[in-house]
Amino acid sequence: MKIHPATNYDALLQRIGDATIVCIGEASHGTHEFYRERATITQRLLTEKGFQAVAVEADWPDADRVNRWVRGLSDDAEATDALAGFRSRFPTWMWRNADVLDFVGWLRDFNEQRPEERRAGFYGIDLYSLFSSIEAVIDYLEQVDPEAARRARERYSCFDHFGEEAQSYGYAAAFGAAESCQEEVVKQLTELTRRRSDDEHLFSAEQNARLVANAEEYYRSMFGGRVSSWNLRDRHMADTIDAIVTHLGRRGQPAKLVIWAHNSHLGDARFTEMGEQGELNVGQLMRERYGENAVLIGFSTYSGTVTAADDWDSPALRKRVRPGLPGSYEEKLHELASEPYYLLLRDDAQELMGPRLQRAIGVIYRPETERHSHYFHARLPRQFDAIIHIDHTRAVEPLEREPTWSGDEPPETYPSGI
Repeated sequence: MKIHPATNYDALLQRIGDATIVCIGEASHGTHEFYRERATITQRLLTEKGFQAVAVEADWPDADRVNRWVRGLSDDAEATDALAGFRSRFPTWMWRNADVLDFVGWLRDFNEQRPEERRAGFYGIDLYSLFSSIEAVIDYLEQVDPEAARRARERYSCFDHFGEEAQSYGYAAAFGAAESCQEEVVKQLTELTRRRSDDEHLFSAEQNARLVANAEEYYRSMFGGRVSSWNLRDRHMADTIDAIVTHLGRRGQPAKLVIWAHNSHLGDARFTEMGEQGELNVGQLMRERYGENAVLIGFSTYSGTVTAADDWDSPALRKRVRPGLPGSYEEKLHELASEPYYLLLRDDAQELMGPRLQRAIGVIYRPETERHSHYFHARLPRQFDAIIHIDHTRAVEPLEREPTWSGDEPPETYPSGI
């Protein structure tokens, strides 16, 4: 296997070639180096290969605020203001961190040198923002068609009994304690999609209405089994990517999009234990829909620190990452080299074929049950087209450092963009 130093991504960009979809993962939601290197690669794709947007594992309304700021279309004064939408929901550090702050500041500077119609965008592809997306749809319609806004408000009123508790709605609707809102949200989506236009504001409203429809189904499906809810979520993300590609393609040039999400979403599920259990993911769907025009890149680390929580909605902690388990990909990649490097997996990677254990740390990290909580079997050379391994990594720095975010490694200073 040829080891490429992660100080030079020329070989990786050559492997990407003319691909139009580049998925760049992360082995955790809280590692500085994953965010930094992903941004570095993305900057080169935007500047050297004509990519037009970044789509991230985040909710549409929150990312749309960033999108408007980086394209010079908002009243937010600073990057921290544009990222304010990510302050209200767990995990705040996933997008409100020092590395994202630097990247969106760079993206705005990049866009200021380009004509408005060619400015790069920043979009969200996740579906957790049911209630804020409802608000966004109504806000848009109130500006362009008050009567349509009245109809939307009436349709969405079936959620009123649940306040902002989407899971409470899902539970009640799944078990017959409340009437499903499915018919009403589909009607609203259908009405909005009839307003055909290239207008950016209408496109955003359509995506919010689509998110509401899919989130309504998602929260009901949560009580029917993990596989069905996981698949619904990843199909929504893949369909949102398709919608962005179609929207960008209306500018008269082939759309090229960078995707940022966790390895578990972007590594082809067909070559993992999760795929054997019936789960699919975005990486699989991108390969099925775009073929050789989709390139999947993963990340790995052996040890270090990570920003994560003990439980959902718990405070951010800086936690030690245990060394990779014996027999895992983390151990094998650790043995190959100690300096940051990457492998182009289709070239020569038979000794990595596996299956081997692979680690995935999300927003929760439980080292005391690490084998059960964070490892699964995979075949790395089929799962990704390239893997970037950084042997020792450190926790990403939240913009709001809670007293609980502590550890024996002193934090670096904030970037200049704050």
